[in-house]
Amino acid sequence: MNLQVKQCIPLKIKRMGINGEGIGFYKKTLVFVPGALKGEEVFCQIVSVKRNFVQAKLLKINKASKFRVDPECGVYEECGGCQLMHLRYDKQLEFKTDLLGQALKKFKPANFESYEIRPTIGMKQPQHYRAKLQFQIRSFGGSVKAGLFAEGSHRLINIDDCLVQDELTQAIMNKVTNLLDKYKLPIYNERKISGIRTVMIRRALGSNQVQLIFVTSNPVSLTKLVKELTLSYPEIVTVAVNYNYSSEIYGQETEIIWGQDTIQEEVLDYNFALSPRAFYQLNPKQTEVLYGQAVEALEVDKSEHLIDAYCGVGTIGLAFAKKVSTIRGMDIIPEAIEDARKNAESLGLDNAHYEVAEDIIPRWYKEGYRADALIVDPPRTGLDSKLLKTILEYTPKKMVYVSCNVSTLARDLVSLAKVYDVNYIQSVDMF
Repeated sequence: MNLQVKQCIPLKIKRMGINGEGIGFYKKTLVFVPGALKGEEVFCQIVSVKRNFVQAKLLKINKASKFRVDPECGVYEECGGCQLMHLRYDKQLEFKTDLLGQALKKFKPANFESYEIRPTIGMKQPQHYRAKLQFQIRSFGGSVKAGLFAEGSHRLINIDDCLVQDELTQAIMNKVTNLLDKYKLPIYNERKISGIRTVMIRRALGSNQVQLIFVTSNPVSLTKLVKELTLSYPEIVTVAVNYNYSSEIYGQETEIIWGQDTIQEEVLDYNFALSPRAFYQLNPKQTEVLYGQAVEALEVDKSEHLIDAYCGVGTIGLAFAKKVSTIRGMDIIPEAIEDARKNAESLGLDNAHYEVAEDIIPRWYKEGYRADALIVDPPRTGLDSKLLKTILEYTPKKMVYVSCNVSTLARDLVSLAKVYDVNYIQSVDMF
């Protein structure tokens, strides 16, 4: 490659990448351009040169895509929280379907050319859908601000009206920011490493209950803030503090300082409890669609036994509990398993069994348990290698794989497609 940093080049965008960036070729060199769309002709400036590709900054659009739109969000180009608002929504869905095809073509699982890839199921209203807000807190010129970091930086972008955030959680966040200012509470500083650094707010769509977590690197007194905040917003039923002394988002210790331990959420035809640190999908309405698709795909009956791997608090597996003979769930997080047990008990289920474990299926089989069906919902890293090996060894006759990362899904299908037939892939737009 002869391209240099700061060099300006014309480029035609051939396709879009997994992060929503435009991709083109300049004299056989792969060029990634955030903000550019497929079919556009642009003028861009090289910002970094890697071994097999270069990254560039969009300077000018010489020929715009007919699907380009003006983002309604005032901080869209600054905050880095969203990547596709400049693309018309129906085309965003087509792009996400195309990503599946790109991933399959890269990893080439058996017979991938014949897989049925169904069109992405979109949202009816792709705004204000995100029911969990997690903003960073910093102080500038004596004034407290809350928001997200600009992409690739620790420069905080103040956000008080997020277009994708649930409006109640955003309003509560704005109130929290004002109260942090009012009561002069210590705010995290990267040099001093002390004070409140992050606030998480989650609203349960089913009950309208709200929970908060204040993440802090040292003890703080929140009594006055909590009293005023909960008077203003009676929807708040839980306030917790998480003590974090590391570079991670959360520390290991979480303490409920006001209200009840959990909030109540519902999906499909059942309710469940969520403790402050419990994982749940960020888009409740599309979660209903996602879980409905999983139930439809697995086609279980009352004679069958189901394993729910990566079960978390049991949310997706509980959708099957009344449709199968037994369900067994596994996860490595003790608090999640405790929540799953409580959720099953509250629903009156005596056929659901949950254990804290990472590699428990061989023991269950040794004890005589046999699964007819399996559902997995792993993190972005995909299936754990031990679990993948176990699935290939014991092979329940049918499974549903719920994925949040098309690349690791395609990678895992290389192994899974050796023992399973892939009936179809259905994507659901969550973000």
